[in-house]
Amino acid sequence: MAAMTRTRRRAALAGIVLAVAGGLLLRPSATRAELKAGEVAPLFTAQAALAGHEFTYSLADALRKGPVVLYFYPEAFTAGCTQEAHDFAEALGAFSELGATVVGVSGDAIDVLDKFSVSECNSKFPVVSDADRTVMKAYDSVLIPMTAYASRTSFVITPDDHVLYAYHAMSPDKHVANTLAAVAAWRAQHPATQ
Repeated sequence: MAAMTRTRRRAALAGIVLAVAGGLLLRPSATRAELKAGEVAPLFTAQAALAGHEFTYSLADALRKGPVVLYFYPEAFTAGCTQEAHDFAEALGAFSELGATVVGVSGDAIDVLDKFSVSECNSKFPVVSDADRTVMKAYDSVLIPMTAYASRTSFVITPDDHVLYAYHAMSPDKHVANTLAAVAAWRAQHPATQ
């Protein structure tokens, strides 16, 4: 009888441990943001897609033209990432007026991003394939505990290679508005020279 009770207790305890662990894995994770405003932004070159065409994207080259909104998203063609891509595509004119460009980064394969760059980004801005997570790690934008994915994090990087603004939230709702406001505030202090 005592052995049966111990077995039931162990089974119950194992069930509780699995339930807690399962809840932790399914619960939205808080992202950590080691890379903060004022820090030097890691430069990178990576394979990207724009309007279904593959090319090599260089952050250094993009920064020569003005500020860059660099946003990380977990996975192409998921609901939140599709919404965020549509939102950035819709706001691209406002970013362009301020002299800023936009680029998305995920761990998706380049063939997936070829399609995503057309359908979800409306062929308006490039998306980078970071299949080996090098860029995500450099920006501390890896989703914990699901490290195969990027956390939803947006950065505004100024032409002097510094992070002006960083925003971390798994909801895509405020990424565009917040980064646009940060670019506008920076532009007000740094008028474009013609």
